[in-house]
Amino acid sequence: MGSIDMALKGKIILITGGASGIGLSLTRQCHALGARILVADLRPTPAYTTFAAPHASSILFIEADDKWGDVPDFYGICAGLFEPPFSNFWDDTEEDGYKQVEVNVSHPIKLTRLAMRKSLGRGKRASVCIIASIAGISGSIAAPLYCATKHAIVGFVKSLKDTEALTGVKVTTICPGLVNTPLFTPSKVEQFSFAENKALSPDSVASHMLDMLQKKEWECGSMLELSMSGPRRIPEWNIPAPVGEGTGQELNADLQGMFKAMLKPIEAKLDSERGSKL
Repeated sequence: MGSIDMALKGKIILITGGASGIGLSLTRQCHALGARILVADLRPTPAYTTFAAPHASSILFIEADDKWGDVPDFYGICAGLFEPPFSNFWDDTEEDGYKQVEVNVSHPIKLTRLAMRKSLGRGKRASVCIIASIAGISGSIAAPLYCATKHAIVGFVKSLKDTEALTGVKVTTICPGLVNTPLFTPSKVEQFSFAENKALSPDSVASHMLDMLQKKEWECGSMLELSMSGPRRIPEWNIPAPVGEGTGQELNADLQGMFKAMLKPIEAKLDSERGSKL
């Protein structure tokens, strides 16, 4: 069985996190290609509602099977959390695990398994692309939990590289650098020295996801790094360090500025917990 080579036109795609950010860009681009779209998100955003309203016959919002009487052919797994206040390693307000791990790791893995089960049950093939991050091949003292979740996705997709012949389902992942999405709240803009001119657009990430979903050259287990310097296929072993703006590696050139900003809230939190000298 060769790598899946299937166009989106007339097919069904399920997009998680499809109401904002990269997911919304993917929703728009899939509609332009003639796909039928299931959007799964916490709630519709104004931007999503404005776009989807005229296209009710081909775009369906679901809050969590399908009105077309079939299971999806494609899955764009875009939903994710980026060190929110309610699920943050340094703030550590949760008692029974981390919601960020559930959303960023457990949900994509479970949905991938469901995609396999549903596709096998219908005797059809499917293609899954999960958004990871350059943080999945590097690290950040300011976002250790986020980095850990993205490393998990990279490891998960690597592990499935030989499964397409068994399941008929292709699974790939994209690892973008800094992206201009709503995940960058005002506090994170300050902490991570976010600048639009150093960030990818959601449209650019979505466009590369479409290639990975549809084209056979992106075989099961493929991993794509995407930064302002352009795309780069990630080898399974001996991964070179990411390069270019928005990858986090440029911090080495300004440890007194950007790195200090990243540490500020962490140091404040640790100071509040410090009861005695170590």
